[in-house]
Amino acid sequence: MNFEFSDEQELLREQARGFLADNCPPAAVRAVLDGDADHDAELWRKVAEMGWTATVIPEEFGGLGLSYLELVVIAEELGRAAAPIPFSSSVYLATEAILALGSTQQKEKWLPLLATGEAIGTFALAEGNGRPSAKSLKTKMSGAGLNGRKLPVPDGRAADFAIIVGASDSGDGASMYLVELDQAGVSREAVRTLDFSRGHAVLDMKDAQAELLGGEGVGWSALDKLMDRAAVLFAWEQVGLADAALEQARDYAMGRYAFGRAIASYQAIKHKLAGMYVKNTLARSNGYYGAWALDSDSSELALAAATARVGAIQASVHAAEENVQTHGGMGFTWEFDCQFYYRRAKLLSVNIGSEGYWQDRLITAMEQNNAA
Repeated sequence: MNFEFSDEQELLREQARGFLADNCPPAAVRAVLDGDADHDAELWRKVAEMGWTATVIPEEFGGLGLSYLELVVIAEELGRAAAPIPFSSSVYLATEAILALGSTQQKEKWLPLLATGEAIGTFALAEGNGRPSAKSLKTKMSGAGLNGRKLPVPDGRAADFAIIVGASDSGDGASMYLVELDQAGVSREAVRTLDFSRGHAVLDMKDAQAELLGGEGVGWSALDKLMDRAAVLFAWEQVGLADAALEQARDYAMGRYAFGRAIASYQAIKHKLAGMYVKNTLARSNGYYGAWALDSDSSELALAAATARVGAIQASVHAAEENVQTHGGMGFTWEFDCQFYYRRAKLLSVNIGSEGYWQDRLITAMEQNNAA
């Protein structure tokens, strides 16, 4: 079986890489990191004009109707550039939730806006520290609307709406709600994470107007399916990031001289670079498996997604850390760009659940596959 991308998809990669090299150089990432903005609004506008936000949205709702293989190619290149835009929140999570659970009316309202980038969506599950579960959720419909607090919410200040996971007294103990954030019942406050080139917020809801997304009490089972799909896309973003960190470390090692020799010639540095390459290659291999399962809607998606996600977390965090170490003491300073990959790798490693969480899901998926 050939898991390589097609010639058309490789052409898309070439175009995406060239576009991001011109429009998202390190200086653009640093501008967001140094400034007060939650994301690069101009880059977001250009990305939407390229049609990337519309990739898998059906043509009937204003999208391009392409496959998930095209989307993972774009995700990889966005990871390589450490792009400071709300792409993952809006495309991997909010758009996917509406595609899977939205009514015809909800799809007709939101999908065209998501396709053009006019609307930004996000996804709100966490309510602070700890691994969330249906039993631990405190956000709930009561009184005149939805009440509760969600934090941290990726791109919470930039988003126009959020998909909120709340408690339910029926079904699997949870429901999903679509909440427009520009309303009196919602307040949002910025919260800073390790990677502040991506904005995060605390959402407080008091009798907020909310639309049920999907049926009452089906939120947790729907969440599991949504996380599997998003995990593959996040994994490819992490693969792109890991490769960029490796290339930055390699280029520095070849150009940095100590005692008359490039430090790349020293065994310790060779071992670092080789270790990064091995983890990155394994993560890419697992990513192909995940991309195939996602695009074909395979029954193996849960297993493939967890496999891809665990491998991508390990590769991206390792590459980002070793990149800093390869740069030595200077790598820890603000002036060097190593921090972009380090910050983003750490953020993505917990964005939709930690490595431990996805290891648990991997074990569960393996047990289910073996029992089938």
